Amino acid sequence: ASRSPRRCCSGLIKLSPSVGAAANMSTLLVNRPQYSCLRELGLSEDNDGVYNGSWGGQGQVVTSYCPANNEPIARVRQATMAEYEETVQKAQDAWKVWADVPAPKRGEVVRQIGDALRGKIKALGSLVSLEMGKIYVEGVGEVQEYVDVCDYAVGLSRMIGGPILPSERPGHALIEQWNPVGLVGIITAFNFPVAVYGWNNAIALICGNVCLWKGAPTTPLTSVAVTRIVAEVLERNHLPGAICSMTCGGADIGTAMAKDERVGLLSFTGSTQVGKQVAMMVQERFGRQLLELGGNNAIIVFEDADLNLVVPSAVFASVGTAGQRCTTTRRLMLHESVHDDVVERIAKAYKQIRIGDPWEPSTLYGPLHTKQAVQQYLAAIEQVKQQGGTLVCGGKIMDRPGNYVEPTIITGLPHDAPIVHTETFVPILYVLKFKTEDEAFAWNNEVKQGLSSSIFTKDMGRVFRWLGPKGSDCGIVNVNIPTSGAEIGGAFGGEKHTGGGRESGSDSWKQYMRRSTCTINYSKDLPLAQGIKFE
Repeated sequence: ASRSPRRCCSGLIKLSPSVGAAANMSTLLVNRPQYSCLRELGLSEDNDGVYNGSWGGQGQVVTSYCPANNEPIARVRQATMAEYEETVQKAQDAWKVWADVPAPKRGEVVRQIGDALRGKIKALGSLVSLEMGKIYVEGVGEVQEYVDVCDYAVGLSRMIGGPILPSERPGHALIEQWNPVGLVGIITAFNFPVAVYGWNNAIALICGNVCLWKGAPTTPLTSVAVTRIVAEVLERNHLPGAICSMTCGGADIGTAMAKDERVGLLSFTGSTQVGKQVAMMVQERFGRQLLELGGNNAIIVFEDADLNLVVPSAVFASVGTAGQRCTTTRRLMLHESVHDDVVERIAKAYKQIRIGDPWEPSTLYGPLHTKQAVQQYLAAIEQVKQQGGTLVCGGKIMDRPGNYVEPTIITGLPHDAPIVHTETFVPILYVLKFKTEDEAFAWNNEVKQGLSSSIFTKDMGRVFRWLGPKGSDCGIVNVNIPTSGAEIGGAFGGEKHTGGGRESGSDSWKQYMRRSTCTINYSKDLPLAQGIKFE
């Protein structure tokens, strides 16, 4: 164990040599005193990976590893297919109770979930940092997103509904009724193991749905810890725990959810490749899906841009979470008049990024999540070299424990180089030089994904062209801010190969409900629409 200060849920602890030696004798990190926050979250050496009102797990035992040192944290027992079936049945039974609870009362339960998360935010943020690998402040910030969405959903629980529409027939009322879809399946990715579930869970609950969660197989402890917090709230309110069920597992559980006609909506966050398979399985049964897939996001910097905004924005968006956000900036398009200056300034900033253990407070850049991601990074660097790119900085694995690679800047590639059009979930930034606005807008839109995009300019005409029909084709279209860091009040999602789904704010709640158009005749006559006579 390191003898430098380390952050855990209780703050900074200075380890003495004797404590460090004792810690090394314990195989699992959950047993080491500096990770006492794990025990605070109810985690132990072996953890149940199924919750449906009671805890269980008879399937494969998986070990969760810390990306910063590849040491084992703790173990989780995944769900069997029999346990999946039992969980779905219990969730259906729980829905019969939950659907009868008035929406504002459901909002009150969600408010309590937000408060419970607030009480554990440091411990849970530490766990996210330890298990996913993002820096501590980002781990806490991710839990804060779940809290914020709970606050948002509380207000929404008193506002959802449809309009009363004018009927063309006298003595008739035309109304729009919204009802829950029933069971919402939620499959989340490793990079946001708390927030993405939170976006879906809070909104789905106030809409009257029950939830079944399958988190990423590499972040099962976070799934268990979050579910424990939520389950305690449901128990205090004398509600069935299966309202928020969980089945840890791999592709077998995910496939079952995609094919299960009892799942009214399947929300999937992950790669475009897997998302396409999920979409086809759900569509085959004419089910409803919400897809949040890949992004090949660009920042475009024009000649009139404020470079004091550009440089920190580009650095944050490209190296934050070690390049493992779906909104990470992967392409930086620079007008030819500012290209060299910006590259020089960003390269200088990259060299000042503080790299270290993600739970230490001064660290800005941590490890990749898995060893496989490191191999993907090396493969991408090799492709860059083959396709004629120039390494400005980075390009190598770092000589330290864990899955650390150097944040990397590439220049000299054409805008349509195959590697530039490939979303590699690592901290590689491709810098492109453009001449005209039309050229830059076209390059932004030529990739298959359509998640996030941003321009830096002071030209108001250009701003509105960018926001308009011939501008960005992405779901997130920014001006003078980076591609990452979306607020929960807006609808989050993208177009094309990003999947078309929308989560969190605005009218995203409609994805979790079904709409009925209802005509009520309160007269004694029977007039037909369009003036048709049938006598």
